[in-house]
Amino acid sequence: MTMEAFILGTGGMMPLPGRSLTSVLLRREGELLLFDCGEGTQVSIRRLNLRWKKISVIFISHTHADHVTGIPGILMLSSQVEREEPLYIIGPPNIKEYIEQNCRILEMYINYKIIIKEIRNPGIVYEGDGYKVRAFWLCHSRPCMGYTIEEDIRPGVFYPEKARSLNIPMGPLWARLQNGDKVNTGNGSVVCPGDVMGPARKGRKVGFVTDTAYKPGISGNVKGADLFICEGMFAEEMEKDAFEKKHLTSRQAALIAKEAGVKKMGIIHYSPRYSYKELTILLKEAKAVFPDTFLTKDCQSIIIPYGETPYEEENHG
Repeated sequence: MTMEAFILGTGGMMPLPGRSLTSVLLRREGELLLFDCGEGTQVSIRRLNLRWKKISVIFISHTHADHVTGIPGILMLSSQVEREEPLYIIGPPNIKEYIEQNCRILEMYINYKIIIKEIRNPGIVYEGDGYKVRAFWLCHSRPCMGYTIEEDIRPGVFYPEKARSLNIPMGPLWARLQNGDKVNTGNGSVVCPGDVMGPARKGRKVGFVTDTAYKPGISGNVKGADLFICEGMFAEEMEKDAFEKKHLTSRQAALIAKEAGVKKMGIIHYSPRYSYKELTILLKEAKAVFPDTFLTKDCQSIIIPYGETPYEEENHG
C-alpha cells in the first residue's frame, strides 16, 4: 500500500513568490488527508494534479490566518463535483466557529456533509481504514495541535520453507496463517501463525508539527516516525525571537527529531526573512544535530516506504 507526502507549501506568516503557506497532504492508497490549509492551498493541489475531491479529512493545527485561510476555497471547490462522502474538519477550539461563519457570510453553496470536530483533549481524533490519527498539544500563542498518523500493526514476515516443513501445502492454508488463523495439518496437528511467521511489524508513522516553542513532550509523540515534518522557522541567532513568538529554530526541531529517534525530518514553515539561498543556514544548523534532515520544497513529493521494525507498544505522552 503506497503512502506519499506532498508538500503544498513551506512558508510561514505570508506567501511569497514560489513559497506558498505551510500545508502538507498525505496520500494513502488513494485517500487524501490534508494537514493545515493556508491561503492558496488549492493552487498547489492543482499544480500537483492531485484528486482534491478525494480529501476525506482536513486537520488544522491552530486558527492563525496563515494556516486556515485556504479552507473556504477548498469547501467551495468541493461543491463543484458530486460528493457522497462527508468532509471531516478536525482542529482545536474555534475551528467550528471559523468554518460556520465563513459559510454563512460568504453564502457558500455546499452540497455535501461537513463534520467538524473540535479537539478538547489529546489522543486519537480520527480512525480510518488501517490507521489512526493522534493529536497532541503544542506550545503556541493560541491553542495548537501536532498530529501523527499511525498505521495499524502488520503481520510478521511469512516463511514458506517453515510452512512446507510442517506439511502445510501452498494455497488457502498459507493465506489463513498470514491472516492470523490457526490451521490443521493433514495428520491432525495444529500449526499457529507464530510457527511460520516472524514477529508483528510496525506500520508507518508520520508526524506533523508546526507553530510551537520547544517542548520536550513533543518527542514522545512523534517517537520513531518514518517521516517527521517539523517547523524550523528561524536560525539559531534568532532563538530569543523564536521563544518570544513561540516558534522553533531549525536546531530545536533537530533536537526533537534526535530525541524521538525519527528516520528523517523535513523542515517547514520558513520565516519570510530568509531567501531561498539563506535557507541553507537552517539546514546546516539542523544537520549538525540530526544529520537525516532535509529542507522541504513547495510541490515536493516524498515516498514513505514500509520498514521492518518489530512492533512494540508505545507510550503516547
